[in-house]
Amino acid sequence: MNASVDINVIAEEMKGIRRDIHAHPEVGYNVHRTADLVARKLAEWGLTVVRGIGKTGLVATLSRGSSKRSIGLRADMDALPIQEMNQFEHRSIHDGAMHACGHDGHTAMLLGAARYLSRAGEFDGIVQFIFQPAEEEGAGAQAMIDDGLFERFPVDAVFGVHNWPGIPAGHFGVRLGPIMASTSLFRIKVTGAGCHGAMPHLGHDPVFAAAQIVTSLQSILTRNKNPVEAAALSVTQIHGGEAQNVVPTEAWLGGTVRTFSDETLDLIEKRMKAIASATAFALECSCEVEFSRNYPPTVNDPVQTALAVEVMKELVGDAAVDASISPTMAAEDFSFMLRAKPGCYAFIGNGTGDHRSVGHGAGPCLLHNASYDFNDELLPIGSSYFIRLVERFLKPA
Repeated sequence: MNASVDINVIAEEMKGIRRDIHAHPEVGYNVHRTADLVARKLAEWGLTVVRGIGKTGLVATLSRGSSKRSIGLRADMDALPIQEMNQFEHRSIHDGAMHACGHDGHTAMLLGAARYLSRAGEFDGIVQFIFQPAEEEGAGAQAMIDDGLFERFPVDAVFGVHNWPGIPAGHFGVRLGPIMASTSLFRIKVTGAGCHGAMPHLGHDPVFAAAQIVTSLQSILTRNKNPVEAAALSVTQIHGGEAQNVVPTEAWLGGTVRTFSDETLDLIEKRMKAIASATAFALECSCEVEFSRNYPPTVNDPVQTALAVEVMKELVGDAAVDASISPTMAAEDFSFMLRAKPGCYAFIGNGTGDHRSVGHGAGPCLLHNASYDFNDELLPIGSSYFIRLVERFLKPA
């Protein structure tokens, strides 16, 4: 890094941008104001910006030297549909929307890297700064890929980072292979024959059948899945009936499945359909199973993860880098990018919440919590991580 350009000065500028984004959260693909702000800043710094990729995503390109080698750096821009409990000055001005996952910070960190590299940085090649909408539920990464992201803006590898509460501020966590799980949703509708609750023998009870299905589904994890393969199957909803003295005609249950491999997910889906159908049939009911695969597992490439670990250790020291962090069952749509290109996704510690401004909510500083706030101390660290990745990946010959 060029010592003549102070990343901490840039970070102060990014802090103002981060807090502005936090105060104006936008959900899903509706990140119009955020994308306007990001595009305007990037253009001011001399980068070439293309908008409208994956609806509201954008890519800024910075080239230096003659090499055609390229690196992609990604940040997500969307907020969550949560009512913010914080009362500090930069709290959300929009009811029912909040940056409760730190995407405001991710965007600011990547902007900080772009700001620095536009003025300094020793590299030979092309940097693609990828700003993505709809990470939380809309699969914005896949939408950008479907819109020709990597054909229009080729990269040899792609990198991303997510703040992580509980890890000490400024520490990194990463691992090669799966670091985050896939996410799938299921809904099972059970149809029977309604009757009077006092005369259940005259009908076929779908609520009873649904309850048996709930219990039986757990046998997939304990009796079908290899015990060394991690997975979660959670029934989170069960609905049926409108009156206490009536056996309804229909009931349904739903939930989520998380795995670290497609093979395990295939097994769970297959067994779920078989168990639900057989259980319903045995109780003289029928059922329909809807199984929706949303995000695949986030799997880090060995070569690029090794590079990322080297950069992290150079930046914060060996003791502040956990290169074999436990994977999490949470999901992330950066997984789509890692299926298309080799790369690495890492966690940067957000601390325990002591950084929050006066007036924060009474709840914990956890992701998807109404009292959360991104730790601005991470801005120079996260930006420097991106910068050093560029300088190492695109090191001049």
